[in-house]
Formats: sequence, C-alpha cells, structure tokens
Amino acid sequence: QVQLVESGGGSVQAGGSLRLSCAVSAYTYDNICMAWFRQAPGKEREGVARFYTAGDSTYYTDSVKGRFTISQDDAKKTLYLQMNSLKPEDTAMYYCAATVTFYCPPLLDAFRYNYWGQGTQVTVSS
Repeated sequence: QVQLVESGGGSVQAGGSLRLSCAVSAYTYDNICMAWFRQAPGKEREGVARFYTAGDSTYYTDSVKGRFTISQDDAKKTLYLQMNSLKPEDTAMYYCAATVTFYCPPLLDAFRYNYWGQGTQVTVSS
C-alpha cells in the first residue's frame, strides 16, 4: 500500500509561487513513479509532472516546462512541486499520484497510477 497526503495549496496572484508537498508512505521506495495531476472545474484531469525514483528521472507537460519543478526529498519521503510564474490557467485541484512499477507511465495514462492523494486547491488570480 502507498498513502499520499498533499499540502501546500493556496491562493496567489499571477506571477507568484507556491510549493506543493506530498508525504509518501509506502512499503517500498524503489521503483515508484510519482506524479502531480490537476483538474480544473469542467475540465479533464491533466498530468503535470512525474518523477521516477529509479534514476530520479523527471518529465513535464509542455504548459509547465520552465515554470514547475518536481523533486523528491529521500529522507523526508516527500514529493514536491515547486510552481513559479503562476498563471490563472494553473488554477485547479492538484493531486499527487503514484504507482509501483518498472517503468513510469505516461502522464496521459492517469488510470495507470494506482494511488492518489485527496488533493489540494491552487487558485491563481489575475
């Protein structure tokens, strides 16, 4: 079992920054693919970034490249999403997700991520 608990959401003006955290509790920390997804009202869930513990590889969706950074603190067993230069279109509920696997599923395949947090709201005002 893997348990995920997000925190760090809030309201910020456009151009501002927020850092989301996801506390990870798992039976193994090897070969875990972790990702951040977001869902705005009336829109489909969108993959934002992913991090694979085997090799520390990362991947970002085009709309956040250069603005968002996904990282992991091994000691704290925490996944982060540093969000800079925020835009109103970044407003959404953000979810941490994970799966224990030998490859990291594409962000388009949200169904391949077996474990999900409860979500944290990010609101960016213009």
